[in-house]
Amino acid sequence: MNARRFFATALVLSTLLTACSSDNEPKTVTMLVYDSFPIKDTPLQDALADFTTDTGIKVRLLTAGDAGTMVTKATLTAGNPEGDVMWGVDNTLLSAAIDAEIFESAPVQVDYGDVCVNYDIAWFEDRNVAPPATLDDLVAPEYADLLVVENPSSSSPGLAFMLATIARYGEPGWEQYWTDLRANGVEVVESWDIAYYERFSGAAGSEGDRPLVVSYGSSPPAEVIFAEPPRSDAPTGVSEGTCFRQQEYAGVLRGTDHPTEAAQLVQFLIGERFQRELPLTLFVYPVNKVVTLPEVFTQFAVIPSDPFSVDPAAIAAHREEWQDRWNEIVLR
Repeated sequence: MNARRFFATALVLSTLLTACSSDNEPKTVTMLVYDSFPIKDTPLQDALADFTTDTGIKVRLLTAGDAGTMVTKATLTAGNPEGDVMWGVDNTLLSAAIDAEIFESAPVQVDYGDVCVNYDIAWFEDRNVAPPATLDDLVAPEYADLLVVENPSSSSPGLAFMLATIARYGEPGWEQYWTDLRANGVEVVESWDIAYYERFSGAAGSEGDRPLVVSYGSSPPAEVIFAEPPRSDAPTGVSEGTCFRQQEYAGVLRGTDHPTEAAQLVQFLIGERFQRELPLTLFVYPVNKVVTLPEVFTQFAVIPSDPFSVDPAAIAAHREEWQDRWNEIVLR
């Protein structure tokens, strides 16, 4: 074999070996999640480790802000995403995500729950005042300067709560409702984390002075589970007449470098192994019907019998308009 043929053969073999080695290297799939998604040391990570063991696919979690911020970022990077899979776009924001074509195909529903006003039980008991039960109650004088809500332009629970008022009062009644709520001293913050952990008086460790907050029907069991010292009763309650049904979705992001592996991960997210960890980590209800809910979750979480809802087509058509009008009324 002459030198030229030898080196040509060696180059071909080297290229083939490199390709084979590359194919055998474990793939890493990045999943974008909202800020309140725990990214280490929880049963969710144990489940994802099992996924890696079964498939050889590693999963990296990347927080991207509140759900509203996460979708906004994904819209700006559509087709050239920061990750491969997105977890947690909900039905209030789904139309924005679909309009921006951030997903390769239709996302799948992964969980559901309810956005509701929560109240600090002790605060109301100490003052011998009944907590609010409905949206109507929140504009009454006895609840002045007590409520903190999230901005519907930056926060998914904030958007859900705004939609609850639209469902309840219609056009143009919801605008007058927010005018009255503003006059009654409602406080607005940018995210759920700030509202719940910094401004709400009922959250463990919080120095906040607001005994009413827009949170979730499943927030009370979280207060029980993470209580220090341990407790057997929930310090917070839920105003059932304020709730909006929220559904969360996950999907493969358009432009991912790993579409096959990303699709495998999405299927895993709706399987029993991952779904059974949701109630006591994200405090949402799994969509997988095989999963049995933990007793502490069912004991303290609230599922309203008739939560508010808005047709997805109406959200798609009017979401930005409603957000703009809310800004003019509340933040002017």
